[in-house]
Amino acid sequence: MVWLTPAMDPLFVGAASERRRFFDRLVLAIDSEHSSRVSALDRSLRSRNRLLEVRNYDDHWCDAIEHETAELAVAVAATRGQTATRLAAMLRRRGEGSPFPSARLMLDGWMEDALLTEPATSVEDRYRQVLRDSRPRDAAAGRTLDGPHLTDLQVIYAPKNIPARDASTGEQKALLIGLVLAHANLVSEMTGIRPLLLLDEVVAHLDPSRRSALFEELEKLGAQVWMSGADPAAFSDIGTTGDIFDVESGRISRRR
Repeated sequence: MVWLTPAMDPLFVGAASERRRFFDRLVLAIDSEHSSRVSALDRSLRSRNRLLEVRNYDDHWCDAIEHETAELAVAVAATRGQTATRLAAMLRRRGEGSPFPSARLMLDGWMEDALLTEPATSVEDRYRQVLRDSRPRDAAAGRTLDGPHLTDLQVIYAPKNIPARDASTGEQKALLIGLVLAHANLVSEMTGIRPLLLLDEVVAHLDPSRRSALFEELEKLGAQVWMSGADPAAFSDIGTTGDIFDVESGRISRRR
């Protein structure tokens, strides 16, 4: 399932944690185990933080939890990196052929970068050493200050070659729609399953030409798509490619 809601509009200017959660949902649509690995990493990091809260913490216990943390961290980073590479390639393929602006994306994290050229075991060993060396610093901070739990998603608005956060509100919206559509195509290509798309109040912010282009792209995707909006006129170009339902006072009726 792939979705886009108005709450996601400030994605590019908001906190890194929001972009990280957004991207993890994209990864989850391709790898069903990703969410459990991310949750396990969070638990492992919390366990390490609790150990470091004790003034004379036990190094052997820390070694054990850091061994597990490094394994989980590399697994999470590797899956994210693979998805980012594939999604970036999909965005390049769409390129100029899409009515929505092209984008370049990358993950801002040393571990994801390292896994592009180094064996996973080597990166694991390096991260374990980073965790060991940073125990005093992390103990003082009350949290782990290095790792994929801090990775950020960077998106470049290709037509102007600027960070997405510096693009206009309209450009950011079009960029986000293009990113979601590219991801939907990637899911279909990799899994053989066309995802269900939920698009809330998307068409209201598009001009008529781009609105028509969106309907055409959704038709080409061949997936089931649910779009919601308050203005019926915004859906007038759907024509025979879809059905329009009115929801009023708790009643749903198909428009004829």
